[in-house]
Amino acid sequence: MRLSELSGKEIVDFKKAERLGVLGHTDIEFNEKSGQIQSLIIPTGKWMRKQSSEIRVPWQQIRTIGSEMIILEVPENNY
Repeated sequence: MRLSELSGKEIVDFKKAERLGVLGHTDIEFNEKSGQIQSLIIPTGKWMRKQSSEIRVPWQQIRTIGSEMIILEVPENNY
């Protein structure tokens, strides 16, 4: 799968059945040596607010990637 195919997909937390955002509004962390994706970094709150934070989800926590959404399991310590 190409990175461009992931863009625009809705990101959903499996445990809470909660929408977290859309890929394209998130950052992706890569391993510099292998080029593999390590994690998704999903901003929480409004980007214009100073107290916005982020949720970091390791790539291994992704349950499935469908045609319209990415379903993942956010580690509890990230909330």
